[in-house]
Amino acid sequence: MNPTKEERLDNSYSFAAIRGVQANRAYYVAMVPMKTLQRLFQFDDEELPPGLRAQRELNRTRIPSIARYINANPNEYVLSALSASIGGAFRFEPFPGQRSVGTLCVDMAATILINDGQHRRAGIVEALRERPSLGDETIAVTLFPDEGLERSQQMFVDLNQHGVKPARSLRLYYDGRDDAAQLTKAVTVAIPLLRDLTDFTRSNLPAWSRKLFAFSSLHTATATLVADAALGATADEPAAAIEFWQTVIDNMPDWLAVGRREASPSDLRRDTVHAHGIALEAIAIAGARLLAHRPDDWRDGLAALRDIDWSRANSDLWEGRALVNGRVNRSRTSVLLTAELISRSIAHKQADGGGTIV
Repeated sequence: MNPTKEERLDNSYSFAAIRGVQANRAYYVAMVPMKTLQRLFQFDDEELPPGLRAQRELNRTRIPSIARYINANPNEYVLSALSASIGGAFRFEPFPGQRSVGTLCVDMAATILINDGQHRRAGIVEALRERPSLGDETIAVTLFPDEGLERSQQMFVDLNQHGVKPARSLRLYYDGRDDAAQLTKAVTVAIPLLRDLTDFTRSNLPAWSRKLFAFSSLHTATATLVADAALGATADEPAAAIEFWQTVIDNMPDWLAVGRREASPSDLRRDTVHAHGIALEAIAIAGARLLAHRPDDWRDGLAALRDIDWSRANSDLWEGRALVNGRVNRSRTSVLLTAELISRSIAHKQADGGGTIV
């Protein structure tokens, strides 16, 4: 029951809150101290069958990563609001002269059930064990009057069905804490062809895209190169990675043609293997081997990239490696098989002066 303003709650919790209206229903946004989350905010018993719950089961493997994120970034962490339903008596008391800003008083006997954000709640509770001072900080909670299980289940669907996780490329590009992503950004900025032909917002390029590379693919390849070759490259000192990728580009005539606008990125994606992320990562793996075994003349070794027939029409070469049933396959096995072919091409050129790998 939602008491009228005149009714009194002798034993209640009080939260600074803002009152709003959605779909002709009042709701409230309260600032809640984190130390109260475990005691005040509940989630459905995960042992209950789905028909009797209004939430997904708690995935406990997600909790430690949330806790680590909070405690590792005490001055920068950001947590979005939780959503919950109040099952029991409550009253909103506006401040003098205000209609929508005031105090939300909730009966201590009421149940406040999490509708969305149970993993954030659990992560905060775990983070508090390591850093109790976190308890005095607050998180926003959007509170709705409880209208029964059916309404709570529908709320869960509505709160989650429109959420779209940003593409990995964009997440990496914006992530200032990811050193590898910052290195990739430095490489991309330093090399004009990569700067012009890299899509920083998409991880899967549409057929019509005017870009040739996804930032996430370039990031994976660069991180692989640095790790496998023990390359001394960082965001502050990216020279080694820049030199590697510039040398690769100098030995990829099709890429250079796109840079000069003599060829279309969409045509290259349709017709070749090297216009896909699998090739970037495979080149990085083969390049790391080359750097390890031929540290003085690795640049000459990369000239073998010119000798490879990258055409997808060459099914004898690519089917079962980069292609499965004619489609580009990004599995780990495909990446390694493609890297092995590139390494073989490098060795072949070194042994007898080369020739196209067909």
